Amino acid sequence: MKIEAEKWKAEIERDLAAAADEIALQQVKARYLGRKGVLTSLLKEMGGLSPNERPLLGQVINELKQGMEEGFSRRLAEIKRQKELEELEAEGIDITLPGRWRAMGRSHPVTQVLEEVVDIFTSLGFQVADGPEVELDYYNFEALNIPKDHPARDMQDTFYISEEVVLRTHTSPVQVRTMEHQRPPVRIICPGKVYRCDADISHTPMFHQVEGLLVDRGVTFADLKGTLEAFVHLMFGRDTRLRFRPSFFPFTEPSAEVDIECVICSGEGCRVCSYGGWLEILGAGMVDPAVYAFVHYDPEEFTGFAFGLGIERIAMLKYGINDIRLFFENDLRFLEQF
Repeated sequence: MKIEAEKWKAEIERDLAAAADEIALQQVKARYLGRKGVLTSLLKEMGGLSPNERPLLGQVINELKQGMEEGFSRRLAEIKRQKELEELEAEGIDITLPGRWRAMGRSHPVTQVLEEVVDIFTSLGFQVADGPEVELDYYNFEALNIPKDHPARDMQDTFYISEEVVLRTHTSPVQVRTMEHQRPPVRIICPGKVYRCDADISHTPMFHQVEGLLVDRGVTFADLKGTLEAFVHLMFGRDTRLRFRPSFFPFTEPSAEVDIECVICSGEGCRVCSYGGWLEILGAGMVDPAVYAFVHYDPEEFTGFAFGLGIERIAMLKYGINDIRLFFENDLRFLEQF
């Protein structure tokens, strides 16, 4: 019986190898495994065998069937592969040629810094909030305590779609929209594009901001200072010093400009910091109670702070770049450095 099994096994392998296409291969499979196939016929002979011989024949037939199935799958894959190669050759494609190298893309330096800033603040417990870039005058100015006749509007001259619709000048409108639909505690950052009529080596008509807002019971200026210190140390290094200077923003009171020790000269004084040793990086302050009136928060119950920073400004300081326009000129010699 073993001799017969070896004979059938060799015959199956020979027939499979001789099949030139899928049709011929299917015919080989039917010849052995079909209803009238060789192996099926062998099964019918088991009735004439003794009880001791039947298990031996059954084992032999199962091994032949398994070998047939495996050989069929293997030969089918070979035939399909050969067919694909013939089609490629017919099209004149030389598959032996080395592949063409294609340069891998990478994130823009502004995107890299934006993602790093977002990662830092989310690690501090802030959530990301989003809003429209084409904004109503109400949310962009009035709900932030900047009425139509307020001189602060001149500082944020922008692109007007109509008298009541503008391209947002900051991401602060997202803060108002969030507070309209959420009761404290509120802890959000608002990253995104903003627009102003500026264009020189340190300003562009479109740039990126991340603004933050935290409103809850018992929030103080000390909480603001601690949050921004943590951000500066994570972004620029733990040894970086920072200072707060009194300033004015219509939607915060008191307000402050935040400076860091010059990352170029370490506070010694250089052209980048105008020989002062300090660089301004963001504005911040405690939310003005007048803003709470627009979102129906009780200023006697809740306090909070807000801050805003320009991503391009942070990127320029982080990488020592002296012209903001380099970010948008699409010069690969510049972009490939990051």
